[in-house]
Amino acid sequence: MSSEYTMHVDQKEGKDILVCTVGKTVLHYNMDCLIDLHKMLLAHGDWMELGSADEQKPAKEGTVEAWGRSENNPVGGWYGLKKGFRGRFGMYIPPLMEALGLAEVTHDAKGNKMRVK
Repeated sequence: MSSEYTMHVDQKEGKDILVCTVGKTVLHYNMDCLIDLHKMLLAHGDWMELGSADEQKPAKEGTVEAWGRSENNPVGGWYGLKKGFRGRFGMYIPPLMEALGLAEVTHDAKGNKMRVK
């Protein structure tokens, strides 16, 4: 990953959220994404392309990014909580899951994938 970023847990409207800070950009994600993505990867059973994309761009079908905004995921849509900055789920959540020991992530120049650990 080319950009440096930090993540921490904070509260918004009485709920725990993940806060991702990239330079001056601050993104918020639903905390449930970690457990939900882990469960989805368990069911998927194989490598899945990350497919990171900004909110304004369509996500490639069958990717972690597409799942993170799908009406068919457990929250029924976006895990990103900050309108205009709800995308990039496939960029910032997989490395956190890797650091937590929940997933393996490839670190190639393009086309990175993840799978449950």
